[in-house]
Amino acid sequence: MSKQTLERILQSQGFGTRKWCAELVAEGEVSINGEVITDTRLSIETDGLAFTIYDEEWRYREHLYIALHKPADYECSRKPSHHPGVLSLLPEQFALRDVQPVGRLDHDTTGLLLMSDDGSFIHAQSSPKRHVPKVYVATTHAPVTPHLIAQLLKGVKLHDEPAPLAAIVCNMLDSHRLEIVLEQGKYHQVKRMLAAAGNHCTALCRTQIGGLKLDDLDLAEGEWRYLNEIELALLAPTPV
Repeated sequence: MSKQTLERILQSQGFGTRKWCAELVAEGEVSINGEVITDTRLSIETDGLAFTIYDEEWRYREHLYIALHKPADYECSRKPSHHPGVLSLLPEQFALRDVQPVGRLDHDTTGLLLMSDDGSFIHAQSSPKRHVPKVYVATTHAPVTPHLIAQLLKGVKLHDEPAPLAAIVCNMLDSHRLEIVLEQGKYHQVKRMLAAAGNHCTALCRTQIGGLKLDDLDLAEGEWRYLNEIELALLAPTPV
């Protein structure tokens, strides 16, 4: 249980500086349980707190854990250079909370992207030591063949890697699509592995991280939602 003044609560949730948040309260823009609160120094219990600003309801969250269905042509960067950043798909106050992508997807890659403002969570999920499997569906330029699948399972040598990289699982979906499961998360890994095996990736989608599946989240491209405790538990290193 934790109590904070309302202006500090709003600041912690990304609604602006402490001064700006105090002005929001003083001007009657914040209500709790239908009651307008104008006392900026009022001490409020944060556990289970819901509040309304400009007629939009929010719930207090100490940290944000978000799943985004990333569309193509968005960059996983807080300072994008050639395309819009994925943060532009989220409410603007999330940027003030220092929400950032957990790992990266290329600008032309779609699919499941985690985002958070919890540094420990980001570090844990990004660490290669966790061996969290990630599932991708790749569309190829040339047909998928049994030889290609065998190469990816055996391992292919990339010019800047000391040892061959192999898929944990690799299955043909149709003539030009395959599902590949990786643990390493190297730079452009799926695309580079396909190129090293003599093919070319024309489209790529990440469909699963650990036991968390994009299909189960029911998100259209560009949509996001908060993850609950059960879904967060699925991100543990489990067999795919």
